[in-house]
Amino acid sequence: MKFNCDQQVLSKALNTVSKAITQRTTIPVLKGILMTATTDNKLKLTASNLDLSIEKTIDVFVEEEGSIVISDSKFFIDLIRKLQKQQINIEVSENDNILIKTLTTEVRCVSQSADEFPNTGELENIKAQLSFNKNLLKDMIRKTQFCASIDETKGIIVGILMELEENSLNMAALDGFRMAVTRENMLNERNEKIIISAKIMNEISKILTEASDETDENVDLVLGEKKAALLLSGTKVIMRLLEGEFINYKDILPKDSSTVVKINKENLIESIERASLLAKEGRNNLIRVSINENLMNISSASEEGSVKEDIIMEKTGNDLEIGFNSKYIMDALKAIDDEEIKIEFNSAVKPCLIKPLEGNAYEYLVLPVRIPSN
Repeated sequence: MKFNCDQQVLSKALNTVSKAITQRTTIPVLKGILMTATTDNKLKLTASNLDLSIEKTIDVFVEEEGSIVISDSKFFIDLIRKLQKQQINIEVSENDNILIKTLTTEVRCVSQSADEFPNTGELENIKAQLSFNKNLLKDMIRKTQFCASIDETKGIIVGILMELEENSLNMAALDGFRMAVTRENMLNERNEKIIISAKIMNEISKILTEASDETDENVDLVLGEKKAALLLSGTKVIMRLLEGEFINYKDILPKDSSTVVKINKENLIESIERASLLAKEGRNNLIRVSINENLMNISSASEEGSVKEDIIMEKTGNDLEIGFNSKYIMDALKAIDDEEIKIEFNSAVKPCLIKPLEGNAYEYLVLPVRIPSN
């Protein structure tokens, strides 16, 4: 194998595939990157941790086709990143080492046979192929992924549900203390549900961000039996789907409320941020929310002192006093783009629901924290 390419193009491609590399594996070859050069002047880079595989294809000048696995991917990625912005020549020497050359630099790397790299797998039993606006998909991931559980023992709720219904795409995530639901209109006639690990979704979001300067506005999602593939310019992401039945989130969402508040989101964020400075010193990041007439009072206290904040709002229904983990409320508020929001309450021991003033584009459910008696 022998080819030459632009340093910046190769470095960017390596950064993309590196998202699928893990050092915590019992399969040594998976710590590496598979390079395949073909006679049509293409170089395909492949990395996999078996749950997530990423293929990136770039234009190069191929003098001799072939495949090889770079054993130490971290060293190789760091090396290419730090080379000068010029053409790089890469070839496999007679002893199967990799030789990297520029006008001023020459480096040799250990390699492995490409035959040892596992087949990242084509999709079996393809059920559907869908097209999404890549910015819309990235935004929906941003609005939900932080609510998925990070505890691997929790099973299916470490994933994000993607639910296709007639002319709509819904995504939902929850961790037992809070839940995020976001909805977008899209042309669709199918009903499908898939669950993808929130960790994988986070990597997909990074790839979509890196592809923001590419001309294609849409990405394709191909659904197989146990895997799905995301396709965008020169990049193929193959991900293992989580198996099991996701919690019926629609049954969890409250159907009515006794107190409804309309409030400026930024004012609420700023007040909670100040109150949570002391909340972090106490238990559960606890803040106390008191709703009385047209004022919302947010307070927190610890051995270090106390904070009280008043915000003007619109209220219908009953007065209320309720406690929350400030982080859970803040995470939801920071994911919302609207200036004004609506918060629905039922009682001090039932979850609140954060919604837009109109429609149902998003809903954030947050469980309360019991306020300790003085």
